[in-house]
Amino acid sequence: MEWSLFENAYKGKKVIITGHTGFKGSWLSLILKKMGADVLGYSLTPPTSPSHFDCFNWGGESVIGDIRDLENMSKVFQKFNPDVICHLAAQPIVRQSYVDPLETLNINIMGTANIFEVSRKLKNLKAIISVTSDKCYENKNWVWGYRETDPMGGFDPYSVSKGCAELITSSYRSSFFNISDFGKSHQTLIASARAGNVIGGGDWAQDRLIPDVIRAIQKKEIVEIRNPNASRPWQHVLEPLKGYLMLGVKLLNGETFYADGWNFGPPNSESFSVLKVVQQMQSFWPEINYKITQSELNQHEAHLLKLDCSKAVDSLKWRPCWDFEKTIENTVEWYQHYYNNEVISLKQIEEYFSK
Repeated sequence: MEWSLFENAYKGKKVIITGHTGFKGSWLSLILKKMGADVLGYSLTPPTSPSHFDCFNWGGESVIGDIRDLENMSKVFQKFNPDVICHLAAQPIVRQSYVDPLETLNINIMGTANIFEVSRKLKNLKAIISVTSDKCYENKNWVWGYRETDPMGGFDPYSVSKGCAELITSSYRSSFFNISDFGKSHQTLIASARAGNVIGGGDWAQDRLIPDVIRAIQKKEIVEIRNPNASRPWQHVLEPLKGYLMLGVKLLNGETFYADGWNFGPPNSESFSVLKVVQQMQSFWPEINYKITQSELNQHEAHLLKLDCSKAVDSLKWRPCWDFEKTIENTVEWYQHYYNNEVISLKQIEEYFSK
């Protein structure tokens, strides 16, 4: 049964999702298919085993490809001829960017540029949503949330790559998809979306807090917590995905105001430490055991990072639905059901959007 969400704006629309085999991309693929969109996913194979993508038969067309391969991607995109592109493909791990910085820079910077270069030749394309990260901002470790007008920056290669991806998005918007020329020389509007510390069921990535805890409990081990006092704006994966979809509706409707950068995150009062997250998980899953350790890798990690999301709240009318406790509860519940041979992604999506 299809869902009548967003006034059926995506029903029958042709949507390409890059990174559809990843954590966020797989959840987005599932939602769009249930809304009646014609979805093509373009991505590398799932980055982990198990993976959320492999938990269900989502019913769309899946193409295994690399966004660094401009020639192949161009053929696939031109053949499908989408109305919407949701660009989520990326190297998403900060610590991996220290291990192989060139890989991270190539995927996140040149891969993004390739998306926009291919898009210039697509006849029916009306909307591009380019997803980056809250780490695109120059982090000054201050207590205020970063606004969309704050400067891009980054200490580690991952953060730099996301700042550059935002600059590339802005450059293509200005140079080839300028809002002043919309409806004249082109029909495509571009928005970028910045969200970070997204959690939820189905994430098994390395060097992420929730998957680290889940792996430890499955192995009956004590999870080691580094940087326990680092504060982050944790949010369930469905929160920013709702924001991306709301943005897409505005772009499909030709509303040029929304062709801009947007932050999606919880209220500033809901920024919690790494230690608090683990303790909250433990309250729902008492078997979790942890210890605080000092990382052997001498790598920079920001201790404080917040987003100011008032623009999305005021102008897009986007609101988070689940508070911190509900987010942790639903995340833990997903894994508990998974390890009892039940996947509850659709159930959680229905619960979320019913609100």
